[in-house]
Amino acid sequence: MAETIKIIFIDRAGARQEFTGAVGASLMQVAKTNGIDMEGACEGCMACSTCHVIVEKEWFTKLPKPAEAEVDMLDLTYGVGPTSRLGCQITLSKALDGLTVRLPQTTRNMMD
Repeated sequence: MAETIKIIFIDRAGARQEFTGAVGASLMQVAKTNGIDMEGACEGCMACSTCHVIVEKEWFTKLPKPAEAEVDMLDLTYGVGPTSRLGCQITLSKALDGLTVRLPQTTRNMMD
């Protein structure tokens, strides 16, 4: 059985939902598996920004730095802040047990 960690999503209304996710999975996979309102239109190919999340500040520094392509994709979406990331690019690890992210108020699907 895969090792799991706790992930906390804060939805657009401010409600907190706690789930577990397998180490090695992407944050987007956990969201989709658990019915979180995250589109993920490109299915993790980094061709859209519909899995945009805002990482709580205390967790942001625990993530690897984003690739230039991720930063470029974030430049094309709404509501980006200093701790914005793409959920498809966050790979769960033991160090992220308790990771807390907020869903942005709006998303932009550039694939439509």
